[in-house]
Amino acid sequence: MNKVQLNPVGWMSQLSQIEVSQLQDTANSQLFQMFKNCCLAVLNSGVDEDNFEVLFAPYHDFDIRLVRRERGVKIELINPPEVAFVDGELIKGVHEHIFSVLRDLLFMGNKYAFLHQSAPADNESITDMVFDMLRHSNALEGNDNLNTVVCWGGHSINQTEYKYTKEVGYQLGLRKINICTGCGPGAMKGPMKGATIGHAKQRYHEGRYIGISEPSIIAAEPPNAIVNELIVMPDIEKRLEAFVRLSHGIIIFPGGVGTAEELLYILGILMNDKNAQQPFPLILTGPAGSEQYFEAIDAFVGATLGKEAQEKYQIIVDDPQDVARVMTAGLEKVREFRVAMGDAFSFNWSLKIEDAFQHPFIPTHETMSQLALHHDQSPAELAVVLRQAFSGIVAGNVKAEGIKQIKERGPFVLSGEQSLMQRIDTLLESFVAQHRMKLPGTAYEPCYVVK
Repeated sequence: MNKVQLNPVGWMSQLSQIEVSQLQDTANSQLFQMFKNCCLAVLNSGVDEDNFEVLFAPYHDFDIRLVRRERGVKIELINPPEVAFVDGELIKGVHEHIFSVLRDLLFMGNKYAFLHQSAPADNESITDMVFDMLRHSNALEGNDNLNTVVCWGGHSINQTEYKYTKEVGYQLGLRKINICTGCGPGAMKGPMKGATIGHAKQRYHEGRYIGISEPSIIAAEPPNAIVNELIVMPDIEKRLEAFVRLSHGIIIFPGGVGTAEELLYILGILMNDKNAQQPFPLILTGPAGSEQYFEAIDAFVGATLGKEAQEKYQIIVDDPQDVARVMTAGLEKVREFRVAMGDAFSFNWSLKIEDAFQHPFIPTHETMSQLALHHDQSPAELAVVLRQAFSGIVAGNVKAEGIKQIKERGPFVLSGEQSLMQRIDTLLESFVAQHRMKLPGTAYEPCYVVK
């Protein structure tokens, strides 16, 4: 049996004895099992695998314990993956990420009762919790320069697309822009990698490569090697809110159904009348050859949410410098608006997010079949429902609970207005044909049926 003890780092090295006791009290809880799984995912950082069963299978004897010390708590790893070590020493970044998971899931999970009915449920309380988690992770420190750009895109992209994400990241880095992504591989890693070179050339020593994940996705998308700040939100809705309130602009690269979910989320928010005056630079971009992908996305948005939604973003193909210039100009408008509104630079308090975008959607065969997939509602309401449909497909593709349901009961069934269902089916089929649902080399078995 191989045992490794880790000394606390960062904020978790400053705990009171009561706080340590509260952490130890979680040892036999469902929350602790979630913590253990997330730590195992972090220890597998850099492994190209998006199937949690395959990722976890070799480590059935892995365990983790909290060891009480006078000045806080140590973590004891039992039979951890060798990939996390170099010459017998745990990689420093992985060490830090393990304590980030402890902070976000056990400490903050206890504070906000993540898995209980007493968890924050109203609009303001949820936003306050998101703020508090970002504050405890120190993500708000140094975010006053209005230079944090979120990059969304697929984990399963080809080499041409991956190289392009690095080129965009490089141009952003030259302009001293920090990168925030979903922390996984593909389009989440490329911009960070490119930005490190741009930052180095500019002798910019405050480079931030923020990865925001959540427990059910981190096994499919373990933190890449460049992430230097890891934040694990309790669910996908809190994760998405953290992205949009922390960021000052968003760039979207080619991706699959998860990327479409993210696009629908931000469009639904920006289409809210209460956000009409809020500048929010949103750019869709990819290399030469991605025109067809963006034409399909743009056509889908136009046919479902309308021209107003299409006006919320700009599509730029094969021009990393232009992407960076347009984003930089957009960030200046954000600065002017925040100054005029008296809003914080580090956290976007004035952005209105409706309840439907904040409360967790739990994908089951029943909830997926009951989605109101029709045009007899406002575009903003339809954006909510479409996001939920795509979120359910993501769950069926890569999340443990979703995969289990598909194995037991077969694919999710989506049904609704015929014209809308045809558009959804066409878009999803294009993702499958372009191998955007799973990592290359993995056969994709659809977890959904469109009727």
